Amino acid sequence: MRERTTKISHEAVEAQRALARSIQARADAPKTYHITTYGCQMNAHDSESIAGILGEMGMAPESQQEQADLILFNTCCIRDNAERRAMGNIIFTKEIKKQRPRALVGVLGCMVQQQGAAEKLREKQRHVDFALGTGEIYRLPERILHALEGRREAAFREGEDSTLYEGMPVLRQSPFMAYLTVMYGCDNFCSYCVVPSVRGRERSRRLEDIVLEAKGLVADGVQEIMLLGQNVNSYGLDGAGPRFPALLKALHEETGVQRLRFMTSNPKDLSDELILEMSENPAVCPHLHLPAQSGSDRMLKAMNRRYTRAMYDQRLWALREAMPDIGITTDLIVAFPGETEEDFEETLDLVARSRFDSAFTFVFSPRTGTVAAELPGRISQPVARERITRLIKAQEGITRAVFEGLVGSCAQVLAEGPAKRGKGRLSGKTGRGMGITFEGGAELIGQIVPVKVTGFGSNTLKGEIMQ
Repeated sequence: MRERTTKISHEAVEAQRALARSIQARADAPKTYHITTYGCQMNAHDSESIAGILGEMGMAPESQQEQADLILFNTCCIRDNAERRAMGNIIFTKEIKKQRPRALVGVLGCMVQQQGAAEKLREKQRHVDFALGTGEIYRLPERILHALEGRREAAFREGEDSTLYEGMPVLRQSPFMAYLTVMYGCDNFCSYCVVPSVRGRERSRRLEDIVLEAKGLVADGVQEIMLLGQNVNSYGLDGAGPRFPALLKALHEETGVQRLRFMTSNPKDLSDELILEMSENPAVCPHLHLPAQSGSDRMLKAMNRRYTRAMYDQRLWALREAMPDIGITTDLIVAFPGETEEDFEETLDLVARSRFDSAFTFVFSPRTGTVAAELPGRISQPVARERITRLIKAQEGITRAVFEGLVGSCAQVLAEGPAKRGKGRLSGKTGRGMGITFEGGAELIGQIVPVKVTGFGSNTLKGEIMQ
């Protein structure tokens, strides 16, 4: 594990931006790019920074991967399926390069940050031109230059994961919603998770830098900001500065942002002070993603989650007492090594009692280098499939009941754009984080409007504008 550092490398970022401008003048420089992104919101935001860098290099996005001069994969390695899918698509670009040999292929993100992964790519995937991990995205111009010059060893050099950097260009996907990273890395070391090894130890950005970035977003028309970090409610614990409740307060008071969301939160760090700030801060949306992972104390201990079922229940009760209308979503893992039927039944009980709005459910996926990958008691695939099916069915019933309970209520909805189905309908998200469609014109897009919930489908609400 690399050492934690809070160095803010403004100079390094500026040096790379100067290099980007010089590369733009080269005759062999790529003119178009295509980015495929896997994984979490952090990866999605990283891809926005990647697009911002490429834009400064004079490149334009290309929707068709096979037509792009530069093909990039921003990868995830949290689960085996995501890594396998990414690698399959990376290998396929070999066929594209047979037709367009001057096209460049780069692999970025968490998959590359794993120990030895870049070297393995260099040796086994000869059609890939460069690799770059999560900690050095700002060095993308340098890696592209190495690839153009044929300096293959330098193009795959393993880099840092612990530098904080400010001033990265960003090309947002939405004009009125934005991601804003408040911290990097994780100190929790859950037994199944590789994040500490690919994202590094926790490093919090300065509150002043975060507020300044948020002011710029609001001035640019952003209505909703999603604060990102592997464990946002431990913001500031790596130093002597302000903690997360103070950051939320400052963002509301100093920027005027209409809506604030954040993820992800570890239940063990959900303090009374944070709950109070959430309940009193009008910008904070009434929604929290609070991963439980399991309802069994035995499994939680094996996962090294550092809280118990009773602690989780107490935090959930405290949230709902302070914010009666809050929507809670969660993550759940089934078939963790050693999970018995009794352990699984405790997870079903957690779901029944917690009444989550929705849940992301996963079958345990062993990751090389984690403690859980070496644990005995692996669950057979038929048992795992049966359990995940039961869990999904249970949660779907609860979600339907939650939707039914919302019919007739009013929701503040940020209109995001035209609905995929239904002419003249818009889609957006309620403050509670639920998708909803309603009739409305294009002039409402980007605005927060009052919508009455009139019905629902399998996973979205239906509504009408309140006059």
